Amino acid sequence: MQNILSLFIAPFLVSSVISYLATPYAIKFAYKIGIIDDPKRNIHPKVIHTYPTPRGGGLSIFFALLISTIIFLPADKYIISILIGATLLTILGVVDDKFNLNPYHRIFLQILIALIPTLSGVGVAFLTNPFASGTIDLTTPSYALNLFGNLYILRPVFSLFTLFWIVALMNFLNMGAKGVDGQLPGVTAIAALTIAVLSLRYSADIAQWSVIILAAIVAGAFLGFLPFNIFPQKIMPSFSGSLLAGYFLAILSILSTTKVGTLIVVLGVPLIDTSYTIIRRVLSGKSPVWGDRGHLHHKLLDQGFSKKQVSYFYWVATATLGLIAINLNSSYKLYAIIGLIILLGGFLLWLTYRSKH
Repeated sequence: MQNILSLFIAPFLVSSVISYLATPYAIKFAYKIGIIDDPKRNIHPKVIHTYPTPRGGGLSIFFALLISTIIFLPADKYIISILIGATLLTILGVVDDKFNLNPYHRIFLQILIALIPTLSGVGVAFLTNPFASGTIDLTTPSYALNLFGNLYILRPVFSLFTLFWIVALMNFLNMGAKGVDGQLPGVTAIAALTIAVLSLRYSADIAQWSVIILAAIVAGAFLGFLPFNIFPQKIMPSFSGSLLAGYFLAILSILSTTKVGTLIVVLGVPLIDTSYTIIRRVLSGKSPVWGDRGHLHHKLLDQGFSKKQVSYFYWVATATLGLIAINLNSSYKLYAIIGLIILLGGFLLWLTYRSKH
């Protein structure tokens, strides 16, 4: 156990220090290339900051993730594909920070980038059946394809589910977990730490060591960025930061034994809030991906919560759900998710009613 803890602590500390030291340079770079979000120019209902703030916080987070992963993990085909995907997502995020790309174009590019780790073999091979014993195999059907003398195995369900999970998590965290100062890095770090704790249960399996290390790196990178993003924020994580958060949490849930259900429970508040937001927009005849001021964090601010209090609410909720998820089996995870859907839905309706009266 001491060896496992040392494997966790070293990458966590190195990643957090790199992120902390790199963020001031990211701020200078943001000013240099003009990715500054000025609320007087960027007039939008979802914009809640009151002074010009640099975008591009994902740059320092990415730098910490990249360097720490190179130091602590072997450069196998999985790690290489994950880092290539992370590099392209960071570039996409910075380009969006500069030019405000069309959301549908961004999703299309995210799908192409998520294909990189998926085609390397990173994917959800099975889901635990919450209604019966056993699992649901996602690797069937499979088809052999001989292309230029090389044999490839195509698993359409495996690939499509993995793509959906990675892209969905990136966008749901972007929409529902980065509305206020400090919200995203805190939520992401807590979720990564939860995966690390769960993976420690299987530390006798040497294959889980890489998951523990990567989870520690992710947690450290976002916590190192947090002092610059907590209220009053000096830089935003912006689109690149939320992309990296969703991407690496999705990858960790795939590589670890915790799988998808656990992460859905841990991230229940932003995921369910975003789901309700998408449904509300569609029923109102609006685009599901164009922002508004209807998220839970907006409603809490409207009720008089400070930005710090909203962040603390999300951190505490994520940590509480993480503790719960650690002790749940598959069937109870399903019940927990259903309970969260009902509870959060009722809370959102109550907040909406209060804001109108």
